[in-house]
Amino acid sequence: MRSAATAAATAEQAPDLKAARRVFEMAGEAIAALGQSLDGDFSRAVDAILSIKGRVIVSGMGKSGHIARKIAATLASTGTPAYFVHPGEASHGDLGMVTREDAVLMLSYRGETAELGDLMTHAKRLRIPLIGIAGNPNSTLLQTADIALVLPNAREACPMGLAPTTSTTMMLVLGDALAVALMERRGFTADQYRDFHPGGSLGKALIRVSDLMHTGEEMPLVGEDASMQEVVLTMAARRFGCVGITDKSGVLKGIITDGDLSRHMDRELLDRKPLDIMTRNPKVIAADRLAAEALALMNEKKITQLFVLDEAKRPQAILHMHDCLRAGVG
Repeated sequence: MRSAATAAATAEQAPDLKAARRVFEMAGEAIAALGQSLDGDFSRAVDAILSIKGRVIVSGMGKSGHIARKIAATLASTGTPAYFVHPGEASHGDLGMVTREDAVLMLSYRGETAELGDLMTHAKRLRIPLIGIAGNPNSTLLQTADIALVLPNAREACPMGLAPTTSTTMMLVLGDALAVALMERRGFTADQYRDFHPGGSLGKALIRVSDLMHTGEEMPLVGEDASMQEVVLTMAARRFGCVGITDKSGVLKGIITDGDLSRHMDRELLDRKPLDIMTRNPKVIAADRLAAEALALMNEKKITQLFVLDEAKRPQAILHMHDCLRAGVG
């Protein structure tokens, strides 16, 4: 049975959980309604952004401004150059950041934010696309905008119905939807995403084998007719702990590791042929695979290196486990 203290604590938590669940429920309903309300104007907004040569200038005031900053950051990191301009600062010189090659994306739930007026007028003066996001289709913002993205009528989760909660959630999701649609229309790739995220775990997660591998003269390779003395010298010179054995057409036939040499260490070792002690069909990888995949394969097979093969199964590079670890791949 629960103790009295546990029961009391549960009773105290109940109102908090009720409030939290109400917020989630209202946000979910609003987002579902927003998804159902989208129409051709959403695609027009995507077309307008794709047509510009400059940046998307995103702006909003108060809580809408905070959401606008996040939308600008998301657009910029996913292939759509974007920049947040504070509407108050715009009226004091930052309008100069907006050019004739840009588009403006403006957020205001009521659509009547006075501070946005100068930026709206400037966009009209430059005759650049003005995309408005608001909840009132008859508002000044949406009546002025070239493309109006109307948010459905939804209650704020605030018990007084005043603090922007549900409305800002819808703005945020709509901004994400624009970013994703633009990514897909541009054919934005994981490699491009990595270029914009070189730091932190995102950048490391998207490092490819081709970014770390060793090519050309660095590769430890000998032909299948080479002597064991040549194998030993090549292994010592390249310092990868292995040597790849290729046939006359350059196809990788097998691999000899320092472990293989140790297992066959006897007086007759140098009289043997590489084909006699090599491991056939060694584990390999392609240059376009993620480095994390290569590291996982090496860990699984308890090996420390992988040859990178081209489509003809010829070695084009070699990757060592230490290359992945030095790059922070884990």
